[in-house]
Amino acid sequence: MPASKVTVKATFMDDNTMLNYFVDVKTGDYFYNAVLWAVQEGITSGTDATHFSPNASCTRAQIVTFLWRAAGSPEPKGTGSFADVPADSYYAKAVAWAVENGITGGTGDGKFSPDATCTRAQAVTFLFRGAIANGLEAVTLQELISGFSDAASLPGYAVSAMNWALANGIVQGNGGALMPNNTCTRGQIVTFLYRASK
Repeated sequence: MPASKVTVKATFMDDNTMLNYFVDVKTGDYFYNAVLWAVQEGITSGTDATHFSPNASCTRAQIVTFLWRAAGSPEPKGTGSFADVPADSYYAKAVAWAVENGITGGTGDGKFSPDATCTRAQAVTFLFRGAIANGLEAVTLQELISGFSDAASLPGYAVSAMNWALANGIVQGNGGALMPNNTCTRGQIVTFLYRASK
């Protein structure tokens, strides 16, 4: 025992947070089960030892890495050739795999823009193309986006992907809106991935 006075402080985790280590993921959050699944499956971890940062923007590097890991981290055939994707980066193999499988083609001028944020429309499109790469057969997609107030703002490239996501319960919208051009958060993308895996 120390000779001097000792002060002991107890820290209680509010609302039984995620496995008692992510203080920003609580049991009542819509993304709770998705984060639990993603961590257990090795798809992602936190942004530090105690935070998942569910409301932080999801970058292009993060989303292709999540998709790649969800697919089992297959070894790409090549190494890729984007000037802004270092060969030793954590996302290098994921980017190469994503390009080989038609999930993304970069942002032009020989760049991938790994730190650029993804919109919800882009995230859903990556998921849709990933599903096709994993054997999703061509189907006639029911027109579902027209029931949302902001359907007209959905980029043309994302129409089929969004209809697919709605038909499969991957995206549900919020208050009658799809918010396709809003930034996709880390909480949203792991939720989309989790629902797509079911």
